[in-house]
Amino acid sequence: MFANLKVMSITDAAAERVRSIVENADRPVVGIRVGVRNGGCAGMSYTVDLAEEVRPGDDVVEDKGVTVIVDPKAVLFLLGTVMDFRTTKLASQFVFDNPNQTSACGCGESVALTPAKIDQAPASPA
Repeated sequence: MFANLKVMSITDAAAERVRSIVENADRPVVGIRVGVRNGGCAGMSYTVDLAEEVRPGDDVVEDKGVTVIVDPKAVLFLLGTVMDFRTTKLASQFVFDNPNQTSACGCGESVALTPAKIDQAPASPA
């Protein structure tokens, strides 16, 4: 969709977790699908699901040997985002460092996002 823009990038830790999820899936999958949905006290939340196929309009991020599919409705909310995977004493989860995030709720389950402006979006590294 955005030929000159890299929608998202992923860290080594996120790639390793995606690889593990795909290898241990209970059905054939091509990767994971990342999106956003309305809900939560801050207005939106990130979604991560198994992806059985690439759908028309999807943006596909292939990096570090894994495939992350970005839902077309989420692209403008995720432009420039770095997806990481972190483990703390209380949780193991994907974490999104998103330049379009304006705030988050106290519980960390939802965020406020504004769509990226295409003319200000970061360029894809060469």
